[in-house]
Amino acid sequence: MTSFKSEFLHTLFQRGFIHQCSDPGALDQALTDGTVTAYIGFDCTAASLHAGSLLPIMMLRWLQKTGHRPIALMGGGTTKVGDPSGKDESRQLLSVEKINENLAGIRRIFDKFLTFGSGPGDAIMANNADWLDQLNYIDFLRDYGRHFTINRMLSFDSVKLRLDREQPLTFLEFNYMILQAYDFLELNRRTGCTLQMGGSDQWGNIINGIELARRADGAQLYALTTPLLTTSSGAKMGKTADGAVWLDGDWLSPYDYWQYWRNTEDGDTARFLKLFTELPLEEIARLEKLEGQEINEAKKILANEATALLHGRAAAERAAETARKTFEEGVLGEDLPVIEIASGELEAGLGLLRALVAANFATSNGEARRAVEGGAVRVNDAPITDVRAMLGPDALNAQGTIKLSLGKKRHALIRPS
Repeated sequence: MTSFKSEFLHTLFQRGFIHQCSDPGALDQALTDGTVTAYIGFDCTAASLHAGSLLPIMMLRWLQKTGHRPIALMGGGTTKVGDPSGKDESRQLLSVEKINENLAGIRRIFDKFLTFGSGPGDAIMANNADWLDQLNYIDFLRDYGRHFTINRMLSFDSVKLRLDREQPLTFLEFNYMILQAYDFLELNRRTGCTLQMGGSDQWGNIINGIELARRADGAQLYALTTPLLTTSSGAKMGKTADGAVWLDGDWLSPYDYWQYWRNTEDGDTARFLKLFTELPLEEIARLEKLEGQEINEAKKILANEATALLHGRAAAERAAETARKTFEEGVLGEDLPVIEIASGELEAGLGLLRALVAANFATSNGEARRAVEGGAVRVNDAPITDVRAMLGPDALNAQGTIKLSLGKKRHALIRPS
């Protein structure tokens, strides 16, 4: 379908979110007739999500903005197993304490995008450990295992790709798709949830849940997936050469987050404006026509709007002003990332390579060495090519900091603590 009556599907289609839908006509009618409850699952593998999770988060946000009820399902139970999708090896198994710690961190991120509460349209944060931890294995196999065939499960991409690459797939991971299907059934029973959304790699798992609910309860459920997102150059969304683009401000500063969006490739700018901002489509269409140097204005707007959604408008404006001062005036902005270094270490002499690693400009001394030898490093705007260079108190400027730069776009301030 290319035409929808419901505001939710119409908005998602116009902005490029929709890849597959199990029964678009029936789902569109359900969304038109009343409030629909929908969920997306997020495993608790880290205490922060990264920008690769923004697409599903924005789907839940649009769901709520158009009058429906979103569920952010935390995988407190399934994280103990590990989703094999897109992986060549098993995920590291985490302790219950670490999973709960990660869940608390992820909750803080969702508070930025969704309104939680007890009203009919308020978002719900559920945890599948609430029901998965209570399952009796034999009873579960007897009641639900008969609804799944090995033949069908082997055909799913998450399994087939691992086997095609001759990578091991443990029986523990093989159970993941059954548990995810059961989540959908359980959420339908508990909350009346009728729609599961996710990336296109989750299509088979979601269909499993639809079929399980139909066979077990005679329920009619729906699936909606987004395209797997990569940049124009083929890079995975949410990843850079320097690591993940974290959504937690303690893991990645608002300034660095702003810079990530500012550095979007030309060919992605309009697409990302549709997916990751709430700007009207008419305004995006105007920005899409910009060419040459003017497209940088569209990228700044993308950075401002995306950062404002996550960190607030004030943080976005500070980041934009810091970038303007740093790149256009050549002076220090107020929002540059600050790296605290013990005063004693600085007085004894801080190695340049150590400083680059501490600022997350390099993941190792070897990588830092290559950056210095390549002429990409500056201290207080002066090029440094000596890999043995030491930074001491004499390098502190009038503000009591040292400006460390990698290339033209990455800057940080080193400050003694």
